[in-house]
Amino acid sequence: MKARKTAKASKSTKSRKARKATPTSSEVALSNEQVTRVLKLLKGANSVELKFVVPATGHRATIAGIGLDPVEAQPRQAFFFDTPGLDLNKAGLIVRARRIQGGRADTVVKLRPVDPATIDPGLRRSGSFKVELDAMPGGFVCSASLKGNCTAQEVLDVTTGAAPLRSLFSKEQLAFYDEHAPAGIGMDSLVTLGPTFLLKAKHNPKNFDRRVIVEMWLYPDGSRILEVSTKCLPEEGFQVAAAFKAYLAESGITLTISDATKTKAAMEFFARRLKSERTVG
Repeated sequence: MKARKTAKASKSTKSRKARKATPTSSEVALSNEQVTRVLKLLKGANSVELKFVVPATGHRATIAGIGLDPVEAQPRQAFFFDTPGLDLNKAGLIVRARRIQGGRADTVVKLRPVDPATIDPGLRRSGSFKVELDAMPGGFVCSASLKGNCTAQEVLDVTTGAAPLRSLFSKEQLAFYDEHAPAGIGMDSLVTLGPTFLLKAKHNPKNFDRRVIVEMWLYPDGSRILEVSTKCLPEEGFQVAAAFKAYLAESGITLTISDATKTKAAMEFFARRLKSERTVG
């Protein structure tokens, strides 16, 4: 009898530790100081993206809970460009090209974090430029980005070495890169990190009045990241965040803090692979 009680107590202790290891909804809430900071950033943002990375153990249940049809997902390929040591990423600069089903492609040069109050007003007038606040459980970051369009074949030409990297980007994007890249790192000196294959699906739930985006990023080592997100205007940020949280809860999805991000995982994976290949070579 005593042994059974000891075993039961041990299980109870382990259970409490396991629950403590996973942040609860109250633990992922922003502090008063963070809320004040968010309010300030929202004044200079064009949009807000609310996103949540689902733990691997919850992928199947999340897709079922949302009611998403995976067959409707659009296949894409994401290529990042950086130095082998990820010097751009360390400086907060991201250079990406993305191939999209149907022969289309797009590019982006993104800087984060940024303070919207410090951005050049002339740059803000560009139709290709935007400032967005990304909010996730327990944190947020404000980014500035310049987007461009190209063809899927042009991306392939660059990633196979048939064309220079700068040929993918507009004059605005190149100027933005040159202004924010670390000294001595020209765009054409960057290496290709990728591709990462991903599936993107847009879903219009019956119990949530906004479009929900679901992205599954599949990495060559078999790992994957599932992200659920929605967008809104800055003035709707807190209201939509509360509604989105409620929608996820109704779908059986528990909010938890995660340090995994699609971009970070992709860049670090291919940087490690590149280092390994060079070591072997």
